[in-house]
Amino acid sequence: MIVGDLLRLEDLPLGLAWGTADLLERPVTGVTSTDLQDPARYLQPGELVLSGLVWWKPESGAALRFATSLSSARVAALLAGEGTHGQVPPSLVEACRIHRIPLISIPAGTSFRTVTDRIYLRLWGGLDSGAAPAGALPESARQELAAMVETGAPQNLVLARAVARLGLPHCAVLSVAGRVIAASDPASDATAPATAAGPGVPVGAPGASPFDGWYLHTAGPTAQARSLAELLAPAALGARSRDSELRSSAAGLFDLLAASGTADRGDFSHALDRCALPSDTPLTTVAARIDRAPTAWAVDALGELLRLAGARFTAGTDERGEAAAVLAGPAGELRPLLPRLQALLGPGHVLRIGVGPVADPAVPALRDSLVGARYALASADPYADAAGLDSLAALLAGIPAQVTAAYRDRLLGQLLANDRGGSVSLVDTLAVFLDHDGSWARTAEALHVHVNTVHYRVRRIEELTGRSLARLADRTDLRAALLCPAREDGPFRSK
Repeated sequence: MIVGDLLRLEDLPLGLAWGTADLLERPVTGVTSTDLQDPARYLQPGELVLSGLVWWKPESGAALRFATSLSSARVAALLAGEGTHGQVPPSLVEACRIHRIPLISIPAGTSFRTVTDRIYLRLWGGLDSGAAPAGALPESARQELAAMVETGAPQNLVLARAVARLGLPHCAVLSVAGRVIAASDPASDATAPATAAGPGVPVGAPGASPFDGWYLHTAGPTAQARSLAELLAPAALGARSRDSELRSSAAGLFDLLAASGTADRGDFSHALDRCALPSDTPLTTVAARIDRAPTAWAVDALGELLRLAGARFTAGTDERGEAAAVLAGPAGELRPLLPRLQALLGPGHVLRIGVGPVADPAVPALRDSLVGARYALASADPYADAAGLDSLAALLAGIPAQVTAAYRDRLLGQLLANDRGGSVSLVDTLAVFLDHDGSWARTAEALHVHVNTVHYRVRRIEELTGRSLARLADRTDLRAALLCPAREDGPFRSK
C-alpha cells in the first residue's frame, strides 16, 4: 500500500491538503493515532499518523514542532482531523510542506476508527502491487477467507479453513524469529516441518526492523500461498497497529516512573491497565539496546524476545528514548533465546539485554527495578540480570565507562607511565600478586623471578600508587582499578 491509495477510497471522503506525486508513492507500514505534540519516540518509520490536532494553538509554533517530530520519525504521511478546528490549519500545511510530509484531511464526522479499519481490514491486500496471479484462489474461497479476516476471526481458524477449502498441506504463519503466530493445526507436530520449507511468503509489507515481519510457511502451490498471504495482510497490519498503540501506552508508564515523587496509586493502576498489565502481580523491567542500530530495532527485538518467552508485557521507549519493557512476574531465563534474534542482525550489531529485579506493583519499586535493568544493560555481557550480580567485576561493568576509566587512570596512572618507559610491567606484577592473594612465593613462581624481585617491585608499586598492599582496603581499590576498562584499549583484565 502507498499513501496515494488513501485518496482513491470511494467510501472515505479524504482530501489532499498538501503533497507531491513522488511523496504519495511512499509505502505504508502501519497506522497510529496521537495527539501529543512531540510523538516521535512512539512512532515507526513508514507509519500513517492520525491526529485530531488538539495540541494546535494559533501563533505558537506548535505546527512546525509537530511536523519536525514526524519528520524525525520518518513517517509516511499525516492524516489530520478537521473536527477540532473546522479545517486543517494553514500553519500545519506549511510545516508539512517544509518537511515534505504528505498531509491528508479527515472531514469532521469521520471517525478515526473508521479510517484505520478501512486501511488495514480492506485496503491493504487489495492494493498491494505484488498481488497474486489472477485465479490463484477460487473466487468463492477467496471471498470466504477474506470475510473471516475482515470480521476478526482467529487466524488459526482462517488457516484451517484454507487448508480444508483448498486442499493445502498444513500451513503456519511465523515471525521472522520462528515464533508461531498461527497454524492450521496448532496441536500438530507438523508446524516444525513447515518452517523448514524456506523463508516463507511475506505476509503484508516488510517491517521497519529485522525483527518485524510475518511469513506464511506451506508446502502448497506458490501462487496459492501468495494469495493466502495477501488475504492475511490486514491481520498483520492490525497487529502492527496494536503494537504501536501499546508502545504509546508503555511510554506513558515510563514517563510516570520518571516523574519525581510518588505517583497517585490510581494513576499508576490506570497506566498499567492501558498496558494490559495487572496491578496486583509482581512486575519486572527489562532494558535493551543494539550496538550501532536505531532504538526502534531494540524495541522490536525486545518485544519478539518476550513473545518467544511467552511473557505478558508492554515494550516501548522510556523517558530517555531507550528501549525498555515491563512484564508480569519474573523474566525467566531469556538468555537461551538471544541467539535466534542475534542471527537476524548483521556484523557489528550486538543485541544486549539487561534484566531488573522483580518488583512489587508500585511506582518506587518498579522505578528501582528499571534502574537495575539499565545498570545490568551497561555491563559488557550481552545478557545481564541485576539480581544476579555476584562479583566486583560484574558490579563495575554497569558503571559508566567515563567514570571507571577515570578511576583506573587515577589509581594506575603512575604505574602505566612507568611501564611505558621500562622493560618490566609493574601493572602485570600487581595483577599477578593480587591473583595469588598476596603470596610472595607463588607470585615469584608465576612470574619466573626471585622472591626478592617481587619484594622490590611491590615496594615500587606502593611508592607509585600511594597504597599499601598489606592493607585489604588498598588491595580492593587496586583490584577494582585493574578490572576497569582503559579509555581506548578496552578491559585490561576481566578476571
